[in-house]
Amino acid sequence: YAAAAGADLLVILTEWNEFRALDLKRLAGEMATARLADLRNIYATEDAKAAGFTAYESIGRAGFPG
Repeated sequence: YAAAAGADLLVILTEWNEFRALDLKRLAGEMATARLADLRNIYATEDAKAAGFTAYESIGRAGFPG
């Protein structure tokens, strides 16, 4: 999570199990601007929003703007 500290955007490009178990609320709290680009559709839009992300984009799912 230290790598996300101060980041403006988190981009998920892989389906590794480590990325399926991220604490989204903690990540959003560490980031300067909590925006998520989930290019593997690992997380649901509702989960990203509930975790505090201000923007969510994915491939094939409706996101929400920041």
